[in-house]
Amino acid sequence: MNQLTTDQLTRYSKFILMAFFSFFGLLVMYSNFTDYSSNYEYVGHVLSMDTTRENTNITDRAITSPMLHHRIYWIIITLEVMYTVCCLIGTYQLLKNINASADAFHEAKKLSIVGLLIAIFIYYVCLQVVGVEWFNMDESQTWNAKDWARHIVDFILPLLIFVVLKIER
Repeated sequence: MNQLTTDQLTRYSKFILMAFFSFFGLLVMYSNFTDYSSNYEYVGHVLSMDTTRENTNITDRAITSPMLHHRIYWIIITLEVMYTVCCLIGTYQLLKNINASADAFHEAKKLSIVGLLIAIFIYYVCLQVVGVEWFNMDESQTWNAKDWARHIVDFILPLLIFVVLKIER
């Protein structure tokens, strides 16, 4: 029987964790395409700032145009599709190179890294930075995804570090 080495296990774990995150991306895409109206409603409320406390110093930040809500939501959906596709192809590349040389396996990480960076942009920059700091999303009792986004980033960032590290031999 073939013994599984630590190096092989490390490679498989990178592949498996990327597969987990790719699956998450597929579920997000499915949700956005099959339940567009609920997710659009969320984006519209955050951008409109209509469920946060009234603060005249920042209400000029609100975007109340439904046309802009749709466009911004489609940008988000496009970015989610991009990260999911990159992660799926990256996961496939990791699997394809699972028994290759250390250099070949390391080079196979490119699309996984790109996908994870796009996902960090969405869940950290767009939701946690812009959503919370610019549109005060965290003050909304109903339309607050700060904690949800933080939990996703809490998975993505260590995964990105783990995937990028060249520890395979």
